[in-house]
Amino acid sequence: MKQQLFVALTALAAGATLVIPDSVRAQTSIEELQQRSNGTTVSGEIVSVVGNDFVLDDGTGEIIVDAGPRWWQEIDLSPGEEVTVTGELGKGGEIDAYSITRGDGSTVEIRFPEGPPPWAGRKPKPK
Repeated sequence: MKQQLFVALTALAAGATLVIPDSVRAQTSIEELQQRSNGTTVSGEIVSVVGNDFVLDDGTGEIIVDAGPRWWQEIDLSPGEEVTVTGELGKGGEIDAYSITRGDGSTVEIRFPEGPPPWAGRKPKPK
């Protein structure tokens, strides 16, 4: 009886510890990202930049990061820069950034996670 109870409790505890919500995970490697959806944070080195889009390499792979249109907000990033990006996996396999944190700790806010981006169907933000 005790052995059966022990086995049952062990199985229950093992099952409970394996269920970790995605929101609890602090960071995902680009390699793992291909299997996940939104609310993801990745860190790495910028490989190349075109406008507000850039390629991020974390050592496990590379991914394109979309930081919104330049006419909405121009961000100044450079190849070789280390950044942490929080965003969601877009339909094209890129990360749609919510925010970008630079190596010096400064953060560029791109958009809120909820709802469509503010530039979708809107006029440019006043300067």
